[in-house]
Amino acid sequence: MKKKFILITGACGFIGFSMTIFFLKKNYSVIGIDNINNYYSKKYKLLRLRKLKQYKNFSFRKIDLANRDKLFEFFNKKKIHSIFHFGAQAGVRYSQKFPQTYIDSNIFGFLNILDASVKYKIKNIYYASSSSVYGDQKKYPVKENFKLYPKNIYAKSKYLNELTADFYSKRYNLNLVGLRLFTVYGKWGRPDMLLFIILKSFFLDKKFKLNNHGDHYRDFTHIDDVTNMIYLLFKKKIKYKNEIFNICSNNTIYIKSLITSLKKTINIKYKNISKNNLDVYKTNGDNQKIIKEINYKRKFIKIEDILPQIVDWYKKYKIYNLN
Repeated sequence: MKKKFILITGACGFIGFSMTIFFLKKNYSVIGIDNINNYYSKKYKLLRLRKLKQYKNFSFRKIDLANRDKLFEFFNKKKIHSIFHFGAQAGVRYSQKFPQTYIDSNIFGFLNILDASVKYKIKNIYYASSSSVYGDQKKYPVKENFKLYPKNIYAKSKYLNELTADFYSKRYNLNLVGLRLFTVYGKWGRPDMLLFIILKSFFLDKKFKLNNHGDHYRDFTHIDDVTNMIYLLFKKKIKYKNEIFNICSNNTIYIKSLITSLKKTINIKYKNISKNNLDVYKTNGDNQKIIKEINYKRKFIKIEDILPQIVDWYKKYKIYNLN
């Protein structure tokens, strides 16, 4: 009888890596897959992979989710218990220049995961959606039942994932959980996110470009809160039929105020630039549904409390040099 594994796609990315580490530390057997593309530093992704390979209960396959034949061959050889799907092309601005990448990875890649799940009878799939599906709203915090207004290719690909998941859950009786993630940050984070852009500019003594003069709001959610919430959903073992959850702290921060706060810790330099029209003005998620569902009692981590630890970690691994 084949050993049962948890499959995590995008295992060399920020959230996939963090979720993999979380399960490995709890002695689950995990298979990670990733295509290790060059959207950002391959050296950084390979550093994450080296960390994962330190665990005996981890194995890895380099697979592009858009490669249907190779993906199905992989599924045929392994007994997968549950899938955590974080493998997708990230980034809002990148989608304007390379929209085809989002079609191939986010849409066809997700379809291939679902079709493989149907063929190999894998019932439990947790997939990453995004707060970007909400677009610009008139009322905050946003709830899962709000009307959606995705305003860029990345957001639209995530919205289509949710619609596709809903169809597959009903047509093939799959248990799907959509995770609308809000501005996740922390150690091992993505280098194209604001916090790491700031840290890189600081350590290289350069200016970074501050979009819209810092006139934005973001719901910052620490990676430890994200992994804990997702794990508690997993442990409930409820058969969800494409249930959607906001994964957020409901701790929305004005970016200009964040910059002021960061300057107390590090001597950052920046240049104000005009607004990018692909960006939403504000993200602020209502997290009462997920808190109630998993009876979440942890106090949410605040960015100002954890920042010194992140700075020390960033310096230790010299992330600013990983190009």
